[in-house]
Amino acid sequence: MVQRPDPTFHASPKLASEAPPEKFAYTLLLSGDFSKPDALAIVDVDPASAQYGKIVHTVTMPNKGDEFHHFGWNACSSALSPLSGHAFIERRYLIIPGLRSSRLYIIDTKPHPTQAKIHKIIEPEEIFHKTGYSRPHTVHCGPDGIYVSTLGGAGPDGTDGPPGIFILDCETFDVLGRWEIDRGPQLLHYDFWWNLPRDYMVSSEWGLPPQFENGIVPEDLLANKYGHHIHFWNLRARRNVQTIDLGANHQMALEVRPAHDPAREYGFLGVVVDTTNLEGSIWTWWREGSEFRIEKTATIPAEPADPELLPPLLKGFGAVPPLVTDIDLSLDDKFLYVACWGTGELRQYDVTEPRKPKLVGSVHAGGIARRTPRPDGTPWAGGPQMLEISRDGKRVYVTNSLYSTWDDQFYPEGVPGALAIVNVNPAGGIAFDKTFHVEVPEGYRTHQVRLEGGDCSTDSFCYSSA
Repeated sequence: MVQRPDPTFHASPKLASEAPPEKFAYTLLLSGDFSKPDALAIVDVDPASAQYGKIVHTVTMPNKGDEFHHFGWNACSSALSPLSGHAFIERRYLIIPGLRSSRLYIIDTKPHPTQAKIHKIIEPEEIFHKTGYSRPHTVHCGPDGIYVSTLGGAGPDGTDGPPGIFILDCETFDVLGRWEIDRGPQLLHYDFWWNLPRDYMVSSEWGLPPQFENGIVPEDLLANKYGHHIHFWNLRARRNVQTIDLGANHQMALEVRPAHDPAREYGFLGVVVDTTNLEGSIWTWWREGSEFRIEKTATIPAEPADPELLPPLLKGFGAVPPLVTDIDLSLDDKFLYVACWGTGELRQYDVTEPRKPKLVGSVHAGGIARRTPRPDGTPWAGGPQMLEISRDGKRVYVTNSLYSTWDDQFYPEGVPGALAIVNVNPAGGIAFDKTFHVEVPEGYRTHQVRLEGGDCSTDSFCYSSA
């Protein structure tokens, strides 16, 4: 018998970008009022299909109140690492954390996406017992296991000890334990990613569960008590090697996006809001010798608005902050996409010069004050939120819900689920696909998207593009 690696694994970002286009997208459906179980929807995204833009299968969970947020694959191109013993594992299972329940669902997507089903459920008690962590969040497939970040520590409110990262066995899905050997000053957590050949990890900060589970805490925000550090780690030694404070006014340092080509030692970080002027910002980090550096490289100002159009939380400011809640980087490391969930804008930056991002495209949908409708004229509530880019860089998938209680604070009129595609001009410029319109089931919101065969916030590569 001849064994070959999964054909969706690619040695370099360039080879991945040449793979066939995705035909199915997986998106999380969140019951915002917790009256129904959360679900996974499989959407036909093949323009040649008669089912284009339709939900063709749904996996409904057996529990209520999970609060689906981020999810990921059990395996990806990182399995081709020369240090891996898992080169022949399949990209087959989706790992879906319940951020509120601390439960993990393992979803089998074979033999076909339209037959996806629950393979295993990891109950919260196993995570609590083996790691001391709670509130699982970001999932990344590593060469030696599945890495899951958490936002809470132990105890009922998740504040008994710091949150961190734990490891799942990539074949049995057993919880193995905490990843960190020496966390240094790291006390908060949000996103993480890495440069595998260079052997470093980057992590960011949001807040502890009492600061987000019942909605944003205005007093904590104005007192600059949310996360504002970025941490760099020695990946193999599992220890913190450097922490940089962005300045306490730079509240909620969320998504980290390293360059996909591992020969490039830089990456990007999105910061939600500056409490001195409500602007959002993009930061670029890089390594000089053994030291990491970071600087603010782009800012997005708040937009003045009629207080009558604003929720109680913002009336006193008379302005809408952009609220940079997600960023994503194309596989060729050329375009960085920035979701401004507050103002309802999706921005496209040319980051060919990483420390000089250049705004080259923009579209609007929703927004707290703008309330821009879809291109077909139907309403869009919320703003562009989670982003996912196709491997060929030609399509950006956009959802509109952030987190149930935050949705309710910033968009009190509700955030009915939406999923859109934005088409990309290779020379720069973006526009909504007017032919793609998904009817999301009543009562559900949409969060993150994953694409069949991989996408730009899932795979990490071990070899440079030629």
